[in-house]
Amino acid sequence: MGNESSLPQNLALTTQFSEEELRRLGRRFKKLDIDKNGTISIEEFMSLPELQQNPLVRRVIDLFDTDRNGEIDFKEFVQGLSQFTVKGADKESKLKFAFKVYDIDQDGYISNGELFQVLKMMVGTNLKDVQLQQIVDKTILIADKDGDGKISFEEFSAMLTQFDVSRLMNQSFEI
Repeated sequence: MGNESSLPQNLALTTQFSEEELRRLGRRFKKLDIDKNGTISIEEFMSLPELQQNPLVRRVIDLFDTDRNGEIDFKEFVQGLSQFTVKGADKESKLKFAFKVYDIDQDGYISNGELFQVLKMMVGTNLKDVQLQQIVDKTILIADKDGDGKISFEEFSAMLTQFDVSRLMNQSFEI
């Protein structure tokens, strides 16, 4: 985890976690780092029973992995978790994170195919592909205000204004 004495101070400046919370997160991170290589792999994350049943955990881990090396270091871990805290990211940041879950190719838009893929992860085999495609098509039709066949961040945000996304993304962590 690098220089452990300066890391909590530096991360306390860029996240909403206190230095004590960061030390506790550091201990939790070390427990998750089964192979003790200083990073957490997808397999190590998936060793947690509470995450094994979450269909979007792999997408969220992909978003935590900002350097795209396939593993999460402590800084990425903390910055990712800060998106879900009550005192963490503001509403706009939480909306951007939620948008990125759907924007798989990171082009700034949610395409019909991307929306289908993410919703398929969520519903599994509970809906037939034809039914799911109908939901996707209707969602795009409703949200796509400029008629380009995809959902921009602005359109996504406007669609979600009826929900308190910031509150929905708040999680209480046992740190």
